[in-house]
Amino acid sequence: MAILDILEFPDLRLRKKASPVTEFNETLSKTIDDMFETMYEAPGIGLAATQINLHKQLIVIDISDNKDEPLVFINPQIEIIDQTPEEYDEGCLSVPGYYETVARPRMVRVKALDRNGQAFEMETDGLLATCIQHENDHLNGKLFVDYLSSLKRERIRSKLVKAHKESA
Repeated sequence: MAILDILEFPDLRLRKKASPVTEFNETLSKTIDDMFETMYEAPGIGLAATQINLHKQLIVIDISDNKDEPLVFINPQIEIIDQTPEEYDEGCLSVPGYYETVARPRMVRVKALDRNGQAFEMETDGLLATCIQHENDHLNGKLFVDYLSSLKRERIRSKLVKAHKESA
């Protein structure tokens, strides 16, 4: 397994829409394993393939305390079940060091394929529902900073650009 590079805001590659996964093979399996290793190492609770510059509809998530409940969502389709907004302080591996309150629908149903191409469906709420929506946004070229005011988003962008220049 390998630790992959994670794209950081404002990298324009994060804005690219992902295409469906069509091949289930050893390459996909290795990518999934590498994504989990990268996410755990970062550390994070979710990672979308877009964040590693792979523009495929692939998400890995593990919100467990012991990092022993890995979830894979391939070609996810999300349906809002309960529109009631629920707020979480969201962070993102592509926006390191920043956490902001974002309100998202409380409950969702997700239909997806697992790592073997088997279809499954899940209804969830709370942190998992938020995480699924957050990671799915990445597949559509959207970041959690897009939910913030333009002033906050620009302040974060400027600080990250400055940090990148200083570390180069």
